[in-house]
Amino acid sequence: MKLFVLDELYAVVSCDPDAPVPGWVSGGHFWSVTRSDSELSVVCREDDVPAQASAERGWCALELAGPLDFSLTGVVSALVTPLAEAEVPIFVLSTFETDYLLVRELDLHRSVEALRAAGHEVDS
Repeated sequence: MKLFVLDELYAVVSCDPDAPVPGWVSGGHFWSVTRSDSELSVVCREDDVPAQASAERGWCALELAGPLDFSLTGVVSALVTPLAEAEVPIFVLSTFETDYLLVRELDLHRSVEALRAAGHEVDS
């Protein structure tokens, strides 16, 4: 599989479950908003997140080249297994067309090495 490392740093933000989508969520190549009964979770460019927000900062995003067919199996497993074996913490998001892996900036080099060793192509 082929992955692309996105150029920006990202943050994972937790908001109250009934909060509206924050106005500071803006464009950029990649952002995601997910609502559950317990939270509104936002992934967006780190620079867009206010300092007082409850956020985990310093994530790099790797985008899996897509679109992916819904009949494919084991896609995420093939990506996260080498990272788990390399003891790299991850945050995974999926969209209609592809998957994204978020790894800490400090773990990016090790993540790319682990993915390449597992036979994946990573364009960094």
